[in-house]
Amino acid sequence: MMNNLPSLSLLIEELQKGNELAFREFYNQTKSRVFTLALGYVRNREDAEEITQDVFVEVFRSASSFKGDASATTWLYRIAVNKSLDFLKHKKRQKRFAFITNLFDNSTGEILHQPTDFFHPGIALENQEQAAILFRAIDKLSDKQKTAFILTRIEGLTNIEAAGVMTVTVGAIESLLQRANENLKKQLSNFYKSIVVS
Repeated sequence: MMNNLPSLSLLIEELQKGNELAFREFYNQTKSRVFTLALGYVRNREDAEEITQDVFVEVFRSASSFKGDASATTWLYRIAVNKSLDFLKHKKRQKRFAFITNLFDNSTGEILHQPTDFFHPGIALENQEQAAILFRAIDKLSDKQKTAFILTRIEGLTNIEAAGVMTVTVGAIESLLQRANENLKKQLSNFYKSIVVS
């Protein structure tokens, strides 16, 4: 991030005073990271955009409750994680996942269907199909394992930062990552063993 940009904490302070320009600047500085985080959960551009919009509505609405006990980035990630998980729960309730049923051809093992608009901006184009398989496996993790994995392995947060976002101990993050890696290795036993780092 360029040094001449105002800090996120300063922008929230300005937002608390009703400065709408501060909100616009906060949005411009953070929208891409919120979008990529959401995409890690939903793998669908439209859904990720909807989550991103929900996140910034919540930022605007709850800026007054920001006390600075955590960094502005941690606060933002907490909102984004919660909105992403809420979206998934809502989607499951509406049973919109029926289209994933026959994912692989039983005789060849080839993918019969993958989301047409799956594209994660942090992943090289030639690795998108591998990433799609990995993200399907991530979908099967528990919410906490999924969040720990996405925050550290996809978003690049440290275990300490992820612990701050999830409001758990660093030891808990390490335990969640260990279990997530074990579960992913089981699911991906014949695919891309090198993707999951220990």
